[in-house]
Amino acid sequence: MLELNDGETTVRITLFVEVILPLAVAKAYTYRVPHEWNAHVAVGKRVIVQFGKSKVYSAVISRVVDRPPELYEAKYILDVLDDSPVVTETQLQLWGWISSYYLCTLGETMQAALPAALKLASETRIIAAGNEVDRSALNDKEYLILDALDIASELKVSDIVKLLGQKSVFPLLKRLFDKGLILISEEIAPKYKPKMKVFVRLHSDYTDGVGRKALLDSLDNAPKQQDAVMAYLQLSRKQPDVARADIMEASGCSSAIVAALVEKGVFMTEERAVSRLGGEDVEITGDFTFNEAQSAAFAGIGRQFAEKDVVLLHGITASGKTQVYIRLIEAAVARGQHVLYLLPEIALTTQITERLRKHFGNKLGVYHSRFNDNERAEVWHKVLNNEYQVIVGARSAVFLPFRSLGLIVVDEEHETSYKQFDPAPRYHARDTAIYLGHIHGAKVLLGSATPAVESFYNARSGKYGFVTLAQRYGDAALPEIVTVNISEESRKGTMFTYFSATLLQAMEKALAVKQQVILFQNRRGHTPLLQCKTCGYIAKCIHCDVSLTYHKSSNQLHCHYCGFTEPPLQVCPACGSTHIESKGFGTERIEEELEMLLPNARIGRLDLDSTKGKYGFERVLTAFDEQRYDVLVGTQMVAKGLDFGKVSVIGIINADGLINYPDFRAYERAFSLLAQVAGRAGRRNSSGQVVIQSYAPTHRVIQQVIGNDYEGMFMAEVAERKNFGYPPFFRLFKIEVKHKEQQAAHDGALRLAILLREVLGHRVFGPEVPLVGRVRNFYIFGILLKIERIGISIAKVKEQLVAVLLRFESNKANKGVRVQIDVDPY
Repeated sequence: MLELNDGETTVRITLFVEVILPLAVAKAYTYRVPHEWNAHVAVGKRVIVQFGKSKVYSAVISRVVDRPPELYEAKYILDVLDDSPVVTETQLQLWGWISSYYLCTLGETMQAALPAALKLASETRIIAAGNEVDRSALNDKEYLILDALDIASELKVSDIVKLLGQKSVFPLLKRLFDKGLILISEEIAPKYKPKMKVFVRLHSDYTDGVGRKALLDSLDNAPKQQDAVMAYLQLSRKQPDVARADIMEASGCSSAIVAALVEKGVFMTEERAVSRLGGEDVEITGDFTFNEAQSAAFAGIGRQFAEKDVVLLHGITASGKTQVYIRLIEAAVARGQHVLYLLPEIALTTQITERLRKHFGNKLGVYHSRFNDNERAEVWHKVLNNEYQVIVGARSAVFLPFRSLGLIVVDEEHETSYKQFDPAPRYHARDTAIYLGHIHGAKVLLGSATPAVESFYNARSGKYGFVTLAQRYGDAALPEIVTVNISEESRKGTMFTYFSATLLQAMEKALAVKQQVILFQNRRGHTPLLQCKTCGYIAKCIHCDVSLTYHKSSNQLHCHYCGFTEPPLQVCPACGSTHIESKGFGTERIEEELEMLLPNARIGRLDLDSTKGKYGFERVLTAFDEQRYDVLVGTQMVAKGLDFGKVSVIGIINADGLINYPDFRAYERAFSLLAQVAGRAGRRNSSGQVVIQSYAPTHRVIQQVIGNDYEGMFMAEVAERKNFGYPPFFRLFKIEVKHKEQQAAHDGALRLAILLREVLGHRVFGPEVPLVGRVRNFYIFGILLKIERIGISIAKVKEQLVAVLLRFESNKANKGVRVQIDVDPY
């Protein structure tokens, strides 16, 4: 555009922005920038845009260009929300890789990456706030909107567009909202607001001894105010900033008393933003000394990092891997680098955070899904502003806006919790962390006592560096592992419900000397199956093809897939019989039976049901660590790296359910879980015993656990996977075809499989009905792709797969059929 200005010609460039919308749209969308905002748009900032007829969204700018789109006319952006970018260019590069690798859209990746408080939804309804206002101060359009809201209780955005005769009403609505005159449904205003706290300080007239004595004397007739001043003086000795709430609590006075002192000029107040995150002001110094094995491992990691970007640390349970991590993190922090420490479960963050805070104090931040929206947004901003150098988090922490990442530690790298299954993007945090390290030029350390077969194979083949730590810290002995044959014990009459005499004796012996016990049963709830003894009817979910599990705590039958509940069976709905029997047992049933067998024992439970709420995990783990429980009954949560010094007995109630699961990784996962559970015993200064109950105690996996033979398990698994075409030799793509009608799902899956075989041939398997063939009223058929790692371009395969899906979706016969792709579905 050319524009005349005082006789001179000025060139004004028309800018366009490509944005990522928080929607599953295949491509970035381009919008036009008003000239007055040219200087304000930048990659990583959020802008308000209209998409579709009336929906308005916040979107992230991915590119700023000077060419309009060729196929459509670009609409104008409605507003720029940020003064500086909230998403870095490195993050956008990571989003692009996730979108490409896991075959999802950038919008789906954005939805997973950004905290909810930074994602702004479309506004649909406008209502008056009800505040009194001098309308003479409003402009004509603002007055018109409020006048219309006096007549109608609410207005849609489209109504306001018609009322004003203009499309861009959003900046106007935002101004009214900021003035507190309207409320917006699904508010477009940023949801994140800093937490504010009022701090008090004493007026300078009263800072010396004489002034304080005069002040207290003057308050003799106002004892409550005198108490408040005394509380302030006491609290100010420990910390320079005293919160108003602390004064009120310490003195027992009300806010009116503090307000009266402010009015007299005794106190001066200041409102400041404070952290919502607990414990950030706590800094405890701590130190430790490496043993010989740790020193060798630490030096070995340093040598391997000189040659490799990714190193696998294979350290047995209780070998002191965390101390090695701390030394590596300290070195990175000393270099001025940021560190990401990934953990598989939120449950682990409590113990690990307390250890790390002793060393890193306020440089340490925590990030996981149990934080509320405001807390997650606060951590995001602190990382963006370099206020944290070390972040401890679960898998979503890979999305944080790191500036100078130097080290990533992936603890318990074998854990399935690192894999996101639903919704898209179905990413694996370990693999994503490796790519994140690549784009930052950071080193990545993978740590585990039982590494994933793929990771160990990569280390053995030279792709990753490899270091071992084979000695327990403090020379603690590995626990003694004994097996119990459930069939044999039942025949002898030495099984007491679900407990063998061997396990009961071990528990009684431990409790007698004030030691603790962990019992592992990988099924939550009370009873997994209720069945009519007369006709065989089984209580099933009405939405899913699974049986309902009885939970004693709620006295309800629960579906663990969709959340459906119903009252427990009293009478069989099929035949009317009252002979209803229970099949199987979960953690609630174990807890119930144990209360009868060990009436004096204090029993806790660690599963998804007992740890609901923000601090559920911490509450149970802290109680057990402080020995308020003697016995902890839990699901696989008890296996994930927890460290308890008084645990001397581990009981695995039934190992067969793990081994006999229909999955190519069943033996690997069974070995890992059994070895990890066993590793909770005999830590620190106590010796330990593990009792494994099974119908097949001579099974190779159980024998490998007893012999601590990870190498043997690895060699057996690799041989089988090579023969049958599984990772690490093949890549897997799991495709699920869904429809609310079973025949439509079946026919759609067949048509898709035919199209896939046209380009991929024998690499296509299925369609088949999965283990659970209906979830949330959708029938499911699965197709599996097995792609060789050598000689085949995986990028080319993905291109062909995307092309096939476009052909499939364009066929009207497939209307209503949903297709879901999971890359590396394990």
